[in-house]
Amino acid sequence: MQQWAQAGLADQAPLHDARPDLATAVMQSRRLSRELARPLSDEDQVVQAIDDASPTKWHLGHTTWFYETFVLVPHLQTYRVFDDAFGYCFNSYYNAVGARHPRSLRGLLTRPSAALVRAYRAHVDEALAALFETGLVAERPELARLLEIGVNHEQQHQELLMTDVLALFAAQPLTPAYVHACGRGIAKADVSELPVWQHRDGGIVGIGHQGSGFHFDCEGPRHEVLLRPHRLATHLVTNGEWLQFMADGGYAAPVHWLSDGWATVQRENWQAPGYWRLVEGAWHQMTLRGLLPVELDAPVCHVSFFEADAFARWAGKRLPLEAEWETAAADIPVAGNTLGRGELRPMPLTTADLANYAGDTPLQMFGDVWEWTASPFVAYPGYRPVEGALGEYNGKFMNGQYVLRGASCVTPDGHSRATYRNFFYPHQRWQFMGLRLAEDL
Repeated sequence: MQQWAQAGLADQAPLHDARPDLATAVMQSRRLSRELARPLSDEDQVVQAIDDASPTKWHLGHTTWFYETFVLVPHLQTYRVFDDAFGYCFNSYYNAVGARHPRSLRGLLTRPSAALVRAYRAHVDEALAALFETGLVAERPELARLLEIGVNHEQQHQELLMTDVLALFAAQPLTPAYVHACGRGIAKADVSELPVWQHRDGGIVGIGHQGSGFHFDCEGPRHEVLLRPHRLATHLVTNGEWLQFMADGGYAAPVHWLSDGWATVQRENWQAPGYWRLVEGAWHQMTLRGLLPVELDAPVCHVSFFEADAFARWAGKRLPLEAEWETAAADIPVAGNTLGRGELRPMPLTTADLANYAGDTPLQMFGDVWEWTASPFVAYPGYRPVEGALGEYNGKFMNGQYVLRGASCVTPDGHSRATYRNFFYPHQRWQFMGLRLAEDL
């Protein structure tokens, strides 16, 4: 843990409604991205493992371009654009801003070099510091809002940077480690006495963001939904439980699978979660700490919505609705095994996790893995995207994707909250994705 604290991974203060500390939050976030890239060679930072992932260099450039395009150019008169060509290289999906390099070909961008991207970041960071010195942030609420979005946007890409590095290293024959495994052990908790289920009465409940504090537009407006009586699993589905699914022919029995899911299993020849491989007859998993034996008590990870749904059907249960998950998480502290803890992989429950546990709430709601829900990513009643190019941030993706809730082992500390809506396509599994079960009463 000490090495992560020294690298700046453990000192990221949550950004809520602390506008006077906005400059600190921006610069801390910018520094964290640099520290996350530090263990990587320049060669590591250029390669794109899969179409869904992006090179580290691109993440560093894109988050810098975001500040340059949406903050500095419109609000700092003295700002000088670093390179006009970078807009084409580092735009992601903002059609209103201009043309962009195809996502699937980002790994071909050997130019600009990693060194030049670092110089680009330094140029923009210097300009951001100058912007805060002008006093404009205090005068312009819309500018403060843009900077808050910038911090949260960079945090999203910090998580993606780590997941994309794992995808890259998992494709390497030498199975490199981003950070080598710690020698210290953990005091695993005895979960045998824990309640298996948390009962929820249902009724009319409010979900969605309300009040002060940062949130993305897709988290609101707050509205009421009707929930039926149900119960949620106290803990996440573990690797040991997933091995039972596999041993029972879960990947070979079409009865458990949605039609598109079964087609995906056949096409991709899935037989286990992502990054699992047999080594001398034993299952191992590629992690950011290298290739390690699968830990039976740790939450299962790198499973798609199709796999999560199939497991739930096999178990005779279902996935939670996002409203069920949010209602259960509403009063739970947003804390857990996230990036600042430095584990960089899902972990079993520890004695420390249960030190003050009263047995009346689900565990591991934040951290370890993002949790699939049964809810499609669609607009809440009354939703309106923000005006301008930033209106493309979330609303344009409300088609064919499913919501995940919580946070993962590489989510920056302070980034998530009970109303946070992550979303991915049902076949994707390179992100740190897992599940907990639910059932009707």
